[in-house]
Amino acid sequence: MNAPLTRRKLALITGASSGIGSAFARIAAAKGFDVALVARREDRLQSLAREIAERFGVSARFRSTDLCDPEAPNAICNWMSAAGCQVDVLVNNAGYSIPQSFAGTTLTNQLNYLELSVTGPVSLSHHVLPGMVERGWGRIINISSITAFSSGGKGHTLYPASKSFIVKFSQSLNAEVASKGVYVTAVCPGFVDTEFQQANNMADKMSSTPTFLKQTADEVADEAWRRNDRGVEVVVPGFLPKLAAASLKLVPEQIVTPITRAAAEKYYVGD
Repeated sequence: MNAPLTRRKLALITGASSGIGSAFARIAAAKGFDVALVARREDRLQSLAREIAERFGVSARFRSTDLCDPEAPNAICNWMSAAGCQVDVLVNNAGYSIPQSFAGTTLTNQLNYLELSVTGPVSLSHHVLPGMVERGWGRIINISSITAFSSGGKGHTLYPASKSFIVKFSQSLNAEVASKGVYVTAVCPGFVDTEFQQANNMADKMSSTPTFLKQTADEVADEAWRRNDRGVEVVVPGFLPKLAAASLKLVPEQIVTPITRAAAEKYYVGD
């Protein structure tokens, strides 16, 4: 009698075309997961999907999608359903920031940011969670930032607020579903050397950051994957970022605020 065929688990990763997203894709594939890659840059996705399929022998599909579009989460999940795919791991990694002042940008730009950074992860999580719970196994990794623990400063106005939301959302969701075999983790990196800085006109300013304070995308993704698999709710990768996060939470706000605002001033580009 033939043994029943087993389905490979699948990881759906947003913001997969570079940086932390592509690092997660390679980790998932190396562990034997099929991958579904989502980002805007189709050429990057196609190249990464080809590399992963050839290197790891798993299925790698991709979809060019702008997650600022409110219909994007539905479109992604319909794409998965049409392909007969079930999502076992969701990595909500897509992100950017708006360095200009709040008043110096359009409301549309700010709402697009919230769509990608807040509504998108919530929607995708809500889509895939019932299947994970039904199967008794699932993983959701939401990329936040160490700024989730800081005071807001000039520029990047919605960034700390959105990252704080992601932390609390992940904690609450994990409290609801961890006992059902689904682990939800908020990942809060510090300085990570990726294309995020170039995309947000911060590359020159970030270049002055000491090397020992920077992390690689691979380091962040590796620690995040390992600790999510152990059910850790909030992960701050790396020793120095852990120390900084602890300080931000423990030191009185009247001391922390001027320090974090002075740091934010460095990356402020005005209107």
